[in-house]
Amino acid sequence: MIRTPLRPLARILPARDKGENPDAIERENIRARHKQIQDRSRARAEGRLLVLGLFFFSAFLVVGARMGMLATSDPTEPMASAAGTPIAAQRGDIVDRQGRILATNFETHSLYAQPPQMVDPVQAAKGLVEIFPDLNEERLIRDFTGKRKFLWIKKKISPEQKQAVHDLGDPGLMFGPREMRLYPNGRLAAHVLGGASFGKEGVNAAEVIGVAGVERQFDGYLRDPANAGKPLQLSLDLTVQAAAERVLWGGMRLMNARGATAVLMDVHTGEVVSMVSLPDFDPNDRPRPPTSGNDPSVSPLFNRAVQGLYELGSTFKIFAVAQALDLGLITPDTLIDIRGPLRWGRFAIRDFHYYGKELSATEVIVKSSNIGSARIAQEIGADGQRAFLNGLGFLDPTPFELVESSGAQPLLPKNWSELSTMTISYGHGLSASPLHLATAYAAIANGGHYVSPTILKREGPQYGPRVMSENAAAASRAMLRLVVTSGTASFGEVPGYAVAGKTGTADKPKPSGGYYEDKVIATFATMFPAYDPKYVLVVTLDEPSENSGSEPRRTAGWTAVPVAAEMIARIAPLLGLRPDIEPKVLAGITLAAD
Repeated sequence: MIRTPLRPLARILPARDKGENPDAIERENIRARHKQIQDRSRARAEGRLLVLGLFFFSAFLVVGARMGMLATSDPTEPMASAAGTPIAAQRGDIVDRQGRILATNFETHSLYAQPPQMVDPVQAAKGLVEIFPDLNEERLIRDFTGKRKFLWIKKKISPEQKQAVHDLGDPGLMFGPREMRLYPNGRLAAHVLGGASFGKEGVNAAEVIGVAGVERQFDGYLRDPANAGKPLQLSLDLTVQAAAERVLWGGMRLMNARGATAVLMDVHTGEVVSMVSLPDFDPNDRPRPPTSGNDPSVSPLFNRAVQGLYELGSTFKIFAVAQALDLGLITPDTLIDIRGPLRWGRFAIRDFHYYGKELSATEVIVKSSNIGSARIAQEIGADGQRAFLNGLGFLDPTPFELVESSGAQPLLPKNWSELSTMTISYGHGLSASPLHLATAYAAIANGGHYVSPTILKREGPQYGPRVMSENAAAASRAMLRLVVTSGTASFGEVPGYAVAGKTGTADKPKPSGGYYEDKVIATFATMFPAYDPKYVLVVTLDEPSENSGSEPRRTAGWTAVPVAAEMIARIAPLLGLRPDIEPKVLAGITLAAD
């Protein structure tokens, strides 16, 4: 910018020569400069006013357009929102091996109150008690008329209940959207699924978290947004599970048992196709854990299949014989000295019946001789027995995908002495779960390979390390078949399906030590079809008593075996196994065409 001097010499000098006043020139230049400054300020102000005017015009235009849109749209109720950490509400479905829904999500509502906004708190409390009889009217009135600003009333309500609350008309009663976990099959597979509850909760959402079973085991997978739309597929078969639960419930009632469990497992893949524990519960309304008592098994939440640690009785005898066969110590025809009682210090081992002086190894299993089994175990030794049972998975919790399984550590003898070796050979002195037993029998059924049990669907055989030779496994299966055809499990034969298995009856231990005289754990471990086993089934009854005769009968042959046989007859066709029988020709009946 070029500034013009206020007293330019080019004009001052000529003005002096002419006798003019030079100050007038300076005053004139000052007026011209001030006029230029005023003109620039006026132009700048006019520009700013123009921009501000355009801004206000645009704002009024946007507001007008929005008002026009609202005037032409359908009215909706505004929803309150608050800043905070967003709650992940979506949870993946759980399906069975056929893709049928076991657990899914259901949209419902929660009910809460804001007492400062209530018009008639007392009347609102009375109305809520009529809708929800489990609420306490006096407490509601106290909360509504006190200093509380916010109050949860119900975390989940039905559409009918929501409408009834809405009809009360109190503005202080409000609803929030809620996603809840729904188990459409009710009690079916309750112990496997476990159940879910709410974690972080807000007015507009609630976090659903697993509390037990696969819901807790796979909680991270089910809540992972990356798995959205991809369900968790289990190895369970919904139809087989329903049939197994129905039969086991009837068997438990018929045998007057305190509880019961059944595990059905594929011997080649390790898939658990059915797992039942009774009594059970509805995961839609999961009961609270017991707060008193020393026996956890009294709770319906207790999963007997994986958490129940029992002395499984004579079902263990086949392991002693199988190991001896594998080591070449015996053959199926080797004679075993069973003269008794067999004494070890102050302890004596006896048989349930007198079987003579000696039995073959096969007859030891068929007739279930404690002494014969103990004699064989003596030949094996404590270290060998322990190593063999460890290979079958009896010394550690099963690697099964339920949180309850990890805590089921088998009860082992503190000192694995020769006496322990003998008693463990016929199922006393070591407590394990029915799932442990099913896993061990699967190794015999599949030809000698350990298979890890799983609740997830698998494709193809999943063989682990070999724990016995194929010949030892085949000979053991032949012995177990004879147990059904001519031994202690004669009630276990199912027409069309060759069944092999072993009974086990163990006295139930007292919490204070010792054993009950009239309470037992009855177990039948079976595999079918016997000549090419596909499945292992273990049925265990807690304190059964068959009372149709003059005296109660508690042994597994009278209690667990008939229940297992009925279960096999029901579920074998559902598993796709065809009965191996020829149709009979009915006398006097001919087929005539129309």
